[in-house]
Amino acid sequence: MSLNAPPALHRHGSDDSEKGYIDDKEADDAFDALAAEEETHDIKLRTMSWQRCALLLFGDQVCLAIMAQAWSIKVLGWVPGLITTFLSGILFWITSYTMWKFIMKNPQVRDICDIGYLLFGKSNTAYVATAVMLLLNNILLMGFHVLTGAKILNTLSNHSMCSVGFAAIIAVISILLSLPRTLNHVSLMSIFSAACMGIAILLFMIFAGIEDHPATGYGGDYPTVGLVRTYAFPQEGVTWVDCLNAVLNITFLWVPQILFPTFISEMRQPRDFPKSLAALAVASFVLFTVPAIVGFRYLGQYAEAPAFGSLQENYKKISFGFVIVPTTVIGVIYANVTGKFLYRSIMGKSRHQHSNTVLGWGAWGLVQFAIWALAFVFGEVIPSMGDFLSLLGAAFDSQYGFLFWSIAYYHMYKNKLWTSPLRIALTLIHIFVFAVGLFLLGPGLYAAVEAIIVDYSGSTRPAFTCKNLAL
Repeated sequence: MSLNAPPALHRHGSDDSEKGYIDDKEADDAFDALAAEEETHDIKLRTMSWQRCALLLFGDQVCLAIMAQAWSIKVLGWVPGLITTFLSGILFWITSYTMWKFIMKNPQVRDICDIGYLLFGKSNTAYVATAVMLLLNNILLMGFHVLTGAKILNTLSNHSMCSVGFAAIIAVISILLSLPRTLNHVSLMSIFSAACMGIAILLFMIFAGIEDHPATGYGGDYPTVGLVRTYAFPQEGVTWVDCLNAVLNITFLWVPQILFPTFISEMRQPRDFPKSLAALAVASFVLFTVPAIVGFRYLGQYAEAPAFGSLQENYKKISFGFVIVPTTVIGVIYANVTGKFLYRSIMGKSRHQHSNTVLGWGAWGLVQFAIWALAFVFGEVIPSMGDFLSLLGAAFDSQYGFLFWSIAYYHMYKNKLWTSPLRIALTLIHIFVFAVGLFLLGPGLYAAVEAIIVDYSGSTRPAFTCKNLAL
């Protein structure tokens, strides 16, 4: 298996000193040529419409992490919490648009690893480093979804069997759902996934509003820390590490860009990606703010992460049960992107990559089995998966959510950064994006490590445990 950057990028990567970036017409012609190359293939990847891409984006973004936002506002208070949410959303739109523009200038890009290669001087070292980040991030996130699935089944069944068994069930289902090779097919699953998560969120808001009081929170059962109340700013006793972790929790919800290059590479007309992005941005602003506002309003200082955990028992089970579908499908999306990278590295340019051969499908199945098996192990042996993902988020999301795209902007416009009022404004915004990325990589990483130290000073979940993991 080779992790070196492919020859196509050596030939078609950008180089301002030689030719400059291609224009929009050249980009369209290049993408048309790439799609035409697949006409004789059994398995065609570049087939997704912008509507299907939007569904895929919804399926990835409409996730359980939405239900942790009430907890973030509980820590920060209304004013910093909502400012962080809206600022993160604006930066998400800007950085995602910059990413799309960079890909339009470099049509051969197929994933985040190709972008890492181009951004850092066409370096194979950068390509391998980005590949390591891709694999670690995605497989650990898959493990988190295996663990979350086990939590859901524990909650619904009152811990009717060993939690390892529940995790194994989720892993096997995920392997089967990961067998489709194209994201166009996976996007169909995303419809059902987003719908189920939407129902879960709607039920949560209804139940939070109609119940007499929350059941419990991190401060104890109601009314251990008093009647439900809300506040504008962080309360006494909240540390800056607590606040920074709450900011990270909000920020990283808006950072799915590690998947976007792969999504764009499978669109029939990548120039239409901004339509998908606009639909996602509008939906995300609603989904990331309304449930958080409702959750903090009715749960107050009892808000947990996820907020389902603060509801009374029957309400919790009814609403949380629908999350089993997005938990599984989102893991499948990450598995598809991860599997494609590994499969391409193994198969190279052989016909098995795009033909319906026994070897090709067998290798794809083995890749999916291997990464899900690894995800299952990670989900079982890491004592505090949430803390570990915060650590990875600070280390990796800071780069492919912020730093990468400020660097991409510089590459595209380095000879005209200050040529017009609009360009000056965009340049200053991308400098701010770069600063945010450095902040998340520095103090953010420190806060994540501090949270791990605090959590590990108490009791932690043992590896391969049968104990009840229910909310």
